[in-house]
Amino acid sequence: MTEPTDPTERTDRTGPTDRTERTGPTDRTEPTDRRVRVVLVDDHRMFRTGVQAEIGRTESTGVEVVGEAADVDQAVTVIKATRPEVVLLDVHLPGGGGVEVLRRSAALMSDTENPVRFLALSVSDAAEDVIGVIRGGARGYVTKTITGTDLVDSIFRVQDGDAVFSPRLAGFVLDAFASTDAPPVDEDMDRLTQREREVLRLIARGYAYKEIAKQLFISVKTVESHVSAVLRKLQLSNRHELTRWATARRLV
Repeated sequence: MTEPTDPTERTDRTGPTDRTERTGPTDRTEPTDRRVRVVLVDDHRMFRTGVQAEIGRTESTGVEVVGEAADVDQAVTVIKATRPEVVLLDVHLPGGGGVEVLRRSAALMSDTENPVRFLALSVSDAAEDVIGVIRGGARGYVTKTITGTDLVDSIFRVQDGDAVFSPRLAGFVLDAFASTDAPPVDEDMDRLTQREREVLRLIARGYAYKEIAKQLFISVKTVESHVSAVLRKLQLSNRHELTRWATARRLV
């Protein structure tokens, strides 16, 4: 598990067990008086249930889950009705994705007295997804490999106005905002749906169909359908060609 960090705090350490240095405790098992109201936005009900079970023990975590949503329209409605301090936002949602939720919540984010702040929580660690939601106004981006304790800590930091990122993702943001050049349009990628892009990246990283199904909370048959669609749209013959195609575009 990786721990989120501010993008201005670079670290040269590498490896799956490396963690950025922090000060102060992050374990919120003891009762806390601090509170933060949160809305969960994710199109997978089982994932929302799991997150709520992990972080929604208000007396010990300080997190009060005040609403849930599974698509863009639901998200906008719930957020306007509950006015949470923080929204945990999936990037890929029916109805236009997390970027559309951010666009339609612009007035709430710009409220000077009680702003609604967004923290992206997604299975995707692709640069274009990270940059897209940050440009849209999200305060941070962490992947779904994050621990419950670190997620609670990230929520409170976003509530305080901090920018929070998983370590590897911070570099994407720094590089994107340091460049004045607009990213090139990839017409091939534009042909794919958001879900097909997710499956593409996982296939290219060597995941088996069963592993992808478990990661994305979909059936193996659905994974097979997405792979077939990706191969057809990109005019590729097999997953080996698909892997080479994705590697050439630095999607792996």
